[in-house]
Amino acid sequence: MTYATEYQRSIDNFEGYWQELAEAIHWFEAPQVGLSKDENDLYRWFKGGKLNTCYLALDHHVMNGRADQLALIYDSPVTGKKETYTYRALLEEVARFAGVLKAQGIEKGDRVIIYMPMIPQVTFAMLACARLGAVHSVVFGGFAAHELAIRIDDAKPKLILAASGGKEISRIVPYKPIIDAALEKSKHQPQACIMYQREFVKAEMQDGRDLDWMELLATAEPASYVTVDATDPLYILYTSGTTGRPKGVLRDNGGHAVAMYSSLKNVYGIKPGETYWAASDVGWVVGHSYIVYAPLIYGCTTILFEGKPIKTPDAGTFWRVIEEYQVKVFFTAPTAFRAIKKEDSKGELRAKYDTSCLRYLFLAGERTDVATLEWCEQMLGVPVIDHWWQTESGYPMLANMAGLELQPIKPGSAGPPACGFDVQILDPDGNVLAANEEGTVAIRYPLPPGCLPNLWEDTARFKESYLEPYPGFYFTGDGGYRDEDGYIFITGRIDDIINVAGHRLSTAAMEEVLASHPAIAECAVVGVADDFKGQIPVGFFVLKAGINTTEEEVEKEVIQMVRSTIGAVAAFKRAVQVERLPKTRSGKILRKIMRYIADARSFNPPSTIEDMQVLPELEELMRQKRIGNLALTK
Repeated sequence: MTYATEYQRSIDNFEGYWQELAEAIHWFEAPQVGLSKDENDLYRWFKGGKLNTCYLALDHHVMNGRADQLALIYDSPVTGKKETYTYRALLEEVARFAGVLKAQGIEKGDRVIIYMPMIPQVTFAMLACARLGAVHSVVFGGFAAHELAIRIDDAKPKLILAASGGKEISRIVPYKPIIDAALEKSKHQPQACIMYQREFVKAEMQDGRDLDWMELLATAEPASYVTVDATDPLYILYTSGTTGRPKGVLRDNGGHAVAMYSSLKNVYGIKPGETYWAASDVGWVVGHSYIVYAPLIYGCTTILFEGKPIKTPDAGTFWRVIEEYQVKVFFTAPTAFRAIKKEDSKGELRAKYDTSCLRYLFLAGERTDVATLEWCEQMLGVPVIDHWWQTESGYPMLANMAGLELQPIKPGSAGPPACGFDVQILDPDGNVLAANEEGTVAIRYPLPPGCLPNLWEDTARFKESYLEPYPGFYFTGDGGYRDEDGYIFITGRIDDIINVAGHRLSTAAMEEVLASHPAIAECAVVGVADDFKGQIPVGFFVLKAGINTTEEEVEKEVIQMVRSTIGAVAAFKRAVQVERLPKTRSGKILRKIMRYIADARSFNPPSTIEDMQVLPELEELMRQKRIGNLALTK
């Protein structure tokens, strides 16, 4: 089976292709139709099909020979704990906790907010909700009270499931005060909060509202699975919106199960029974798709890792996990490896571990710069595969589909389109552009199964945000181009394309150049306001540890590199050394915030930021360096 043949089949017989893949999962009642339209004139998949996602992830395997296979490995270097669960043991835990929820009156269609760190109980909670047909909405642990309150008011949960706190490298984050503050702000009040107490931080319980997780579990009767429709919602996951109000991305049961099963097989090239590791967090879409649902539905062993790529205890922790659990396929963000590279650029810690078990490394979440990709290839000696997707899609839209046929890797490209995704590059008028012409990345609508069918209780916003900008297409919000071989290069969000004296230029292309400098660990390029040219690019870089060079030397060198690679038209004349870049907790650099600071524009600091203190530090540095509009302020 070649990729080209399979991809063309998925486009030419779009509905039939996915109906065929749907036969791989166990339906209580098989769907009689692939695509249909709902009352909002939106496409839905597998109407009439009956199933249960938790059943697919657990019961089905227990009944078909995988009961004693490892399902879940919990590895927590921040607490020193390790636990393992077979499929049988995980089913017992989930069924018992589903009994807790059922005793609290949770039924099919009820919403439950989950606010927990990377501990086994978060997996039990998600799967228990799916078992009862309830709709979970996981909120990243430690998210600010204001943002949590917005999600409570939007989802209107009957219950909140939470842990008393999370543990980071050098600090403890109590969750209960955040929950209490959020409930003071929110109009909607859940009937109860079920708290899982961790030994290093105890939550103060409020009588009449807060219930102890372990006390309820001690008397719970295991609950069986509930049959749901393919089009019934499985979860809501909130993602940032341009208005500042988060969008509740909706995921249904049927299409999601088909997408998870087929993507783990065809994109990631793993086999049932093998160990798959996604080093992310369940608060993000990667954690939903590739820590919890896809590996378990497909019959793999998955790893729940509570730690960081460095300082838990050192930059060798990823290599240790790969060796210890014989990981076959590993998936993380490029930022993680940039952090490791900064601490151990020569791979001295890497040499202590045997990672020969690894077959592929996949990177996503942000653009993978060539320097990081090549360093990973050097360290691991396996194909390093960049791929691209979004919270909205739930799984890869661009990918080198290793499970079908590994294509040549083109550094800088997220790969060709994944099967079923008709990806086009459009100009502002919606015309399809030729090869190597940069425009907006759009996907022909209807989307494949597993992608969002709608936003939670906001159809108008769904249509306005995704369908109306380019009729007949799903608007991704990303820019890019297709080369002559059909590979797509993502150049960044549309608002990361800057206009320098009438020339549309990609800051991502400039970042690529800076990242290739041997002294630079990580970098960002943003467009800042300029009275003469409209915008000019400014680079910000972090030096590798132990580098003996000056900021001025590096600045001079990267300016010449950009001029040589992109040309004088880029007007790249400033590069500034910083101690650190502002990032979200998932590792994404906050480029828009950096641009707002430089332009002296007001903004609301995002609740996802890893460390708020970095923003005033950056503002003061920009003022001292006289960057952008800050040069005009006191």
